[in-house]
Amino acid sequence: MTTPVETLAFIGTRHNARSLALQVLQETARHEYFVQEILDRQLALPQAQHLSKLDRRLATHLAYGVLRRRGTLRALLSELINRPVEEVEPWLWDALCLGAYQLALLTQIPAHAALNETVELASQFGRPRAKGFLNGVLRACAALVTPQRTAGPAANALPLEGGTYRLLTRRVLPDPTKQPVEYLAAAFGLPRWLASRWYERFGEQETRRLGFWFAGPAPLTLRVNALRTSRDTLLSQLRQAGWQAEPTDHPQGILLREAANIRELPGFALGHFAVQDLSAMKVAPAVQVKPGMHVLDLCAAPGGKTTHLAELLQDSGAVIACDINEARLRQVRDLAQRLGLRSIRPQLIDPHRAESVPAGPFDAVLADVPCSNTGVLGRRPEARWRLRPEDLQELVMVQSRLLRWAVERVRPGGVVVYSTCSIEPEENRGVVQRILQEQNSLQLEAEETTLPGRPSDGSYWARLRRTATGTS
Repeated sequence: MTTPVETLAFIGTRHNARSLALQVLQETARHEYFVQEILDRQLALPQAQHLSKLDRRLATHLAYGVLRRRGTLRALLSELINRPVEEVEPWLWDALCLGAYQLALLTQIPAHAALNETVELASQFGRPRAKGFLNGVLRACAALVTPQRTAGPAANALPLEGGTYRLLTRRVLPDPTKQPVEYLAAAFGLPRWLASRWYERFGEQETRRLGFWFAGPAPLTLRVNALRTSRDTLLSQLRQAGWQAEPTDHPQGILLREAANIRELPGFALGHFAVQDLSAMKVAPAVQVKPGMHVLDLCAAPGGKTTHLAELLQDSGAVIACDINEARLRQVRDLAQRLGLRSIRPQLIDPHRAESVPAGPFDAVLADVPCSNTGVLGRRPEARWRLRPEDLQELVMVQSRLLRWAVERVRPGGVVVYSTCSIEPEENRGVVQRILQEQNSLQLEAEETTLPGRPSDGSYWARLRRTATGTS
């Protein structure tokens, strides 16, 4: 992928959906923040205040979609330009990807609107001379796609969201029969090393299924705050407001069948729900807390599992919510305040100093550790391009250190739950087995791996109990 060395400033006074999406794409390439954080910040600026709900939704869809399918868009566009991709100005490459995404991977936007409004971005960002180049490449892209569908992979079959393929007028992707890994990487927008890794582990068919899952937006699920309302009540309020909402297998879960600005949903301001994936909802119950317990959440931000623990504690006892970033700790505080939870006590810690972490002992510890995010690449699309294969070993070292810290801070008979949003074995069972081998004071009580799309995002958790006897 190209790495921008500069970004262009939007010179207009009022964003439209495409100009906002382009601004977000540029900011995402410059910063290590998640795209949703950047999008929220941009939407709060004066230039975006006038945008309608539909425009905000379109800007979100475009920014996320381009990030998910950057590899796919590179494969398409590199066939249409007469210079190496690396020689295209980064902002211009983002604009090309934005236009190509609309033309090739979306079906609900008319081609003329996608093309004309994307070309106008050159003027809106102060580069009007680039309009001719943008127009020529995007017209070639429009000529490359057809309205026809096909049932399976091919060098002229482009995967769309939902498991279908769109026929192209010529072969621009690798041949899946001769280069299956290269096809998976290009067609689904995966780094080649990750496509190869999954191909060897899961096989071609399952890797394609994962590719389709991560090609589109993750389902939007709400966790009902049972301290303030009931699921039936919130379901009724959502449906009365016109939302397609249905209960999930998790007793606190509600699935929305369409994208939404959560701040506009009934009950948001009253703290009736938090947004949380179904797989993430399984983690706090695995800690098996009881009212009155003192619990340590070692990696709390942005607060989804922290607040779930507090709800399960009936907002009694205490949840010490640790994180290494003050700005992210503010997210925990804000979420706890909205949900009306008073038992959460945020605390800033130093990731390199064990003594900065409260010593305990605690009745239970949750270690929801930093990870590769390979189970949530649809929700965190920028992660696939930031992650490098060598990062996995570094992550394992950090994860092992944090799990050791967790074990040191739980009382005899207490529970430690280790969790990730990764599907890579060395980050999951590999870390747990390492700690079990090091310390004979631990027993593995339960563990669960959720693969992406079955039915939610990918994740892992393991519950370890510290025995009353034994030494570390």
